[in-house]
Amino acid sequence: MTIMIPTWVEGTLTPVEKLEAHKRGLRHMAVSVFVLKGDEVLIQRRAMGKYHTPGLWANTCCTHPEWDEAPDACAIRRLDEELGIKGLRPVHKDRIEYRADVGNGLIEHEVVDLFTAEATDDLLVDPNPDEVMETRWMTYRELQQAARNFPKRFTPWLRIYLEDHAERIFGTVSA
Repeated sequence: MTIMIPTWVEGTLTPVEKLEAHKRGLRHMAVSVFVLKGDEVLIQRRAMGKYHTPGLWANTCCTHPEWDEAPDACAIRRLDEELGIKGLRPVHKDRIEYRADVGNGLIEHEVVDLFTAEATDDLLVDPNPDEVMETRWMTYRELQQAARNFPKRFTPWLRIYLEDHAERIFGTVSA
């Protein structure tokens, strides 16, 4: 299935096939969600079949909106598709931009809408094995320490979020 994502080409937002945007390092729209429970963060380990950064730990959910899809609708859709999470209403925190080499000649140059969602005690997480091989709850401090001590185990974008944008995402927990 070809997924067309919103991408800037010569200054104009244009639909471009997702893999092509990564091969060319084109600036494109993205969505990242952090599901929180108190001071804990739900992280996921990307499935080995992913075309970049397989087996690395990432934030709860990260994806690209489809052409003409609103970021909040995309966040809700992908929480369900990746993790089987239903019923959460992500809250928009900020929009940031970053560029990172993700291996295999691919570049993520993303304009990211960041969201958080507060988990209920009875939150059901049922990962799609094509997307996610493992999930884990970690306190923000544990996650920050692990990413510092073992950076190669984490996706480049999660390291960027923790290093440069933590207060925007986690608020005073990160201070």
